[in-house]
Amino acid sequence: MENGHLAVRQLRYLPAVGAPYGVEVLSFAALRESDTERRRTRLQRPDFHVLALITEGSGAHEADFQPYQLHKGSVVWIRPGVVHRWSDVERVEGPLILFQPYFLPDPGLETLDVNSPACWRLPSQALPLAVLAAEHLAREHHAAVQSPRLASSALLSHLLAALVLRVRSGSVTPPPPAAIGSGQLEIFHAYRTAIEEHFTHWHRVADYAQALGYDVRTLTRATRTAAGTGAKAFLDQRILLEAKRLLAHTDLPVGSCAHRLGFRDTGNFTTFFRRQTGLTPTSWTATLHPGR
Repeated sequence: MENGHLAVRQLRYLPAVGAPYGVEVLSFAALRESDTERRRTRLQRPDFHVLALITEGSGAHEADFQPYQLHKGSVVWIRPGVVHRWSDVERVEGPLILFQPYFLPDPGLETLDVNSPACWRLPSQALPLAVLAAEHLAREHHAAVQSPRLASSALLSHLLAALVLRVRSGSVTPPPPAAIGSGQLEIFHAYRTAIEEHFTHWHRVADYAQALGYDVRTLTRATRTAAGTGAKAFLDQRILLEAKRLLAHTDLPVGSCAHRLGFRDTGNFTTFFRRQTGLTPTSWTATLHPGR
């Protein structure tokens, strides 16, 4: 910790030896056993997905400034780039699944409920079904590691998709392709990928539309279908999130944050930040450490 800021560990996807399939199935018990230094309680930013299902116990988790209480039936989905930490998982049990971007067979599943909270609670009747789906994935993964001739990335990918659909079915069911329109999810996926690559210097939807070969209205329709918000609002929220991460987790002054995010000057950045949050960057940072 320096000047009230917490360092963030960048985590790369490094599967265990013998398990290079794009997915790895662990457990909270295995996490505790391997993490004797309790690094899990420190801020981390993975470049892969983390999907966890709490089957027993209670604890706590934090993702991008939002604390969550964990209980039996809680699901946690940490997407690549999210800053999070396992605040307290000493008494929780359940599967912990790590998987690479684009491992799911349908890109629409990866962007499913992309703006939803990182943690939610399953209905009691859905939990046993989710556990069965996770156990099937775990057994196939174990078999693939132990007997490579049985390994099938396609099988693992579809079993993971079944689990994702099961844990999300209690909140939002993806509409059928006919209701969405041809290619809508693919367009949004391309837009979201482009934002991740360029949001630090492209702040207009028109820039993405030109680069991707669509018009602004097409990107707006696709984004509203997939994420429930317009293309400009989706872009602004991504810029805002990174601004908050920089302000909270680094010692960069406001001007340097503005420069890193592609704003012409501090004034423009401050205006953008106040429009999105109602606070200046300095005032928002002060709310993270009240009483200091």
